[in-house]
Order: sequence, then structure tokens, then C-alpha cells
Amino acid sequence: MNFKQKLNDIKAFIFDVDGVLSPNTIPLDSNGVPQRMSNVKDGYSINLANRLGYIIGIITGGKEEAVRLRFENLGLNSADIYLAQSDKVAAYEDIKARYGLDDSQIIYMGDDIPDLKVMERVGMPVCPADAAPEVQEISIYVSNIAGGRGCARDIIEQTLRAQNNWMSHPDAYTW
Repeated sequence: MNFKQKLNDIKAFIFDVDGVLSPNTIPLDSNGVPQRMSNVKDGYSINLANRLGYIIGIITGGKEEAVRLRFENLGLNSADIYLAQSDKVAAYEDIKARYGLDDSQIIYMGDDIPDLKVMERVGMPVCPADAAPEVQEISIYVSNIAGGRGCARDIIEQTLRAQNNWMSHPDAYTW
């Protein structure tokens, strides 16, 4: 089965944050607190997929509550936002169990070494264009878009198009 065919089975998207939903560089404020940037098109597609009933999870090693707030504002369930995760596999398994998902129904987008263990389990490991070579090597799909620049939109849009859900929701043209 090729990449495009596998998209038909997807029911959930799980994303790392740093290097995937935000660029690889993170400015620090005067207190040393990371100030992440986020991509508006990624946000739109995450919100749309959520409204269409897809499960969206966030698993990050970052600890800042601003990350949780960003994704809650996009409509995500706070229980699906995992901050300060040194063991990303445990968070991944929790999402799977809570929703009764099979690995083959999940896309995980990661970009660096801490994502590898989850990517080895998930049915569809994918990554941004600027992911670490080890991550690119095990990915079924490498986006042509860098982390924080719309790579989440890329994989969500491809999935929704494959399932004939892209722009099909009555509220797709609203935010």
C-alpha cells in the first residue's frame, strides 16, 4: 500500500511542537522563557481537522503553558495536550487507549531524536523537510515544508483530500 492509500485509514494526528509546529529556533524573553512562533495555516488545518472529528494530539518536551493555551484555543481537548513529556511513548499509548485507536490509524509528525521511539510504533511516521536525518530515514513521508512553516497543514490537507473531507465541512470557510 502506498503513502496516499494509507491516508484513507487515518483518524488521528499527533504532533511534536518544537521543530514541527514551531520553527527550530526559539527566541527567549528576558527571563529565559521560550517564545514560540506558530504558523497560522497549521492552526487553521488543526482546527478544521478537529471540527471534522479527527483526534488531534500534542506531545512535547516543552513545559510552557502558552503551548497548551495555543492548542486549546484551536479547539483541542486539554487532555490531548501533553507537556513536559520525557517519555513520549507513554503519552502516545495513552491517546491510543483513550480513543481505541490502532497504530495504523495515526499519523505522528516529529523532527528529532526524542520522537524516534513513537515514530517506530505509529502506523504513519512523517516529518518536516528539516527533520534530523534519523527521523527522515524512518518516515513514510517527508514534507517539502520545514517545521513551523506549514508542514502540519501539508499532512492534514493531504489526508483530508484523500478522504474527500477537504473543504467539505459547512464551517470550513470560517474560523
